[in-house]
Amino acid sequence: MKRLNANWLWANGVWANLVWVSAAALVLPACVTINIYFPAAAAEKAADKIIDEVWQIDPGKQPAKQPDAPAPAPTSK
Repeated sequence: MKRLNANWLWANGVWANLVWVSAAALVLPACVTINIYFPAAAAEKAADKIIDEVWQIDPGKQPAKQPDAPAPAPTSK
């Protein structure tokens, strides 16, 4: 029985075919995308609710006073 060697496999293109099939097996799954569609009205309503919650201020509380700008650091000459 004749034993196959790497030279015979390379000469007959077996290794090249193996490389192409392996590359295709890695690249093709990477092309799959998953699209999720949200109803526009529901997304807009949820965004409005989040914005209202973030910007909500208690009526009895005054907004915090912004601190004055810091004095410039002294420089030595």
